[in-house]
Amino acid sequence: MYTKALLTDLYQLTMMQGLFFEGKHEQQCVFDRYYRTNPFQGGYTVVAGLEHLIDYVHNIHFSEDDLAYLKSTGFFQDEFLEYLKDLRFTGDIYAMPEGTVAFPQEVLLRVQTKKDEALLLETCMSMIMNHESLIATKARRVRTVAGKDNLMEFGLRRAQGKSAGVYGARSAMIGGFNGTSNVLAGAKFGMPVLGTMAHSWIMSFSSELEAFRAYARQYPNNLILLADTYNTLKQGVPDAITIFKEMKAAGTLPKAYGIRLDSGDLAYLSKEAHKMFAEAGFPDAIIAASNDLDENLISELKAQGCVINSWGVGTNLITAKDSPSLGGVFKLVGQYDDGKFVPKIKMSDNVEKISNPGLKNVLRIYDKETGKMKADIIILEGESIDESKDLLLQSDKAPWRSRTIPGGTYRVQKMLIPIFQKGELVYQKPDLKEIMAYADQQIQTLWPEYLRLVNPEEMWVQRSTKLSALRDKVLKEESAHFF
Repeated sequence: MYTKALLTDLYQLTMMQGLFFEGKHEQQCVFDRYYRTNPFQGGYTVVAGLEHLIDYVHNIHFSEDDLAYLKSTGFFQDEFLEYLKDLRFTGDIYAMPEGTVAFPQEVLLRVQTKKDEALLLETCMSMIMNHESLIATKARRVRTVAGKDNLMEFGLRRAQGKSAGVYGARSAMIGGFNGTSNVLAGAKFGMPVLGTMAHSWIMSFSSELEAFRAYARQYPNNLILLADTYNTLKQGVPDAITIFKEMKAAGTLPKAYGIRLDSGDLAYLSKEAHKMFAEAGFPDAIIAASNDLDENLISELKAQGCVINSWGVGTNLITAKDSPSLGGVFKLVGQYDDGKFVPKIKMSDNVEKISNPGLKNVLRIYDKETGKMKADIIILEGESIDESKDLLLQSDKAPWRSRTIPGGTYRVQKMLIPIFQKGELVYQKPDLKEIMAYADQQIQTLWPEYLRLVNPEEMWVQRSTKLSALRDKVLKEESAHFF
């Protein structure tokens, strides 16, 4: 049986073999994972995928089938394949917890281990966290405009594969959704499963009213009736009212009941349906909506006065349609030569692609009075800030921009926490409800201007003075080879 050890790019394995025969495969090194631009042209990214990554790292190994396949490719020698038989992760991983709000250039995850182990992890690790962070961020954008409305993840049939559907549903929960239609995700992660009926249920009966009655008999406590199969206002809503009246007379009308709209002008139809329900004595009837929704359309519908309080969001969420990838990268930032740590930098003609060398962490500055986020500072590991002293913030991009935060008015939090130490899992994994509560708390630390869908404010993120000095030093040393 093939394992996830093969879920990587060929060049990772060929580099591992090359380093093995060069005697460099066990060289200790440090890699950072970060990204350069927020997805959806937004003001933040929500970190997700850590639980999936932990499972991957904890169980990674090469099976006999894996090794036989690698041998069949003709790229790999027997001595190297023999070495892979016992390969396991033996290093350290530090990461921002799931649900954390993050920003471009910040270290989201740091790997300290042997060079070959780091190379093996890179591709799958990046895939997991790029995808799940992307979906969690999209979901949070939807939650931001939906307010306290119910949000249902409906994307499985449009997801790009099983893993994308299952882990995408979990990521949507981290982003603030209430439940999913995905039964496997519900079972795997303990998530609420939600759903009602499809148009095929309605068309399976001689009339819409008969279909509604049958559904009410079978599922009296899940009474959301799909009202747009034929004619929403002339038939669907009146038939739903008939059912509600019958159940009310029988004393069986549940506390939560209503309709779902899946087509047409959702703003107009919801307002008209609400009027009809109110006139019939059912002003609290739920009006749910689906049909290619996303944060932009929901925002527009609310601006038009729609009367919808439950949203089923599918395709545009699970595929992150308007920003289908998060450009997370994994870069070597240092390695040990003869026991001495040597910072490494990736140079580029594109200034934004030049990496930050060294062993790093991220410090987050919170205002004590409001609890809101003031800035993030990328530091060299071991640096600290005295909260009792004034803190000078100076922009890396525009050095003439600066501000001072008075001492005693702020608190500092270190953002990267240990996950693995010497190959052993040391992180106590929270359950999904705890992650969701933490994610909600994190988003509350942002001022509203960072949550705007269009032209959001950019969070203040800067390098520490020591990190900037190290970066300049390494850049000069590397540049000296070319001039």
